[in-house]
Amino acid sequence: MNSVRQKKLMWVLAVLLGAVVAVSLILYAIRNQTDYYFDPTAIAAGQAPEAKRIRVGGMVVAGSVQRDPSDQLNIQFKITDYKAVVPVSYRGVLPDLFAENSGIVATGELQDGVFVAGEVLAKHDENYMPPEVAKSLKTQHATRGTDVNNGQFVPATPMSEIDERNAAQGTER
Repeated sequence: MNSVRQKKLMWVLAVLLGAVVAVSLILYAIRNQTDYYFDPTAIAAGQAPEAKRIRVGGMVVAGSVQRDPSDQLNIQFKITDYKAVVPVSYRGVLPDLFAENSGIVATGELQDGVFVAGEVLAKHDENYMPPEVAKSLKTQHATRGTDVNNGQFVPATPMSEIDERNAAQGTER
């Protein structure tokens, strides 16, 4: 092989190697930024991975928001899709629109059955609900007849009955 062909071959190989490295870096970056969405029912069923960043969405259970008296930034609350309940732990300042019986989406990790949130997003007005949460809630309540009141889902089954059913099945909220 003559020297001109060798130089062309080396350039082609260098360009191909550079393209492979660039594509690999892009795929690695995308993989690290991908957050999969799970609803509380999927988390309670064990379908969500432990210690991996995920997103979870649902309605904040009324009366479940508790602040640590010694450190007001530590907050525990529960979210539900009206079929299952997941406890959430968050350290930080909650959004102004965060309220009980309203929809949220949180990003974080599942650790020992508790979702440890690093970011909490609340709905931005009374008629908006994150698409994932709305789809999940509609799916869960298609057979039970859920009502929507001012953009908020009103369960056909009260939370007390869901608690009793979960206690009978041996699941906690």
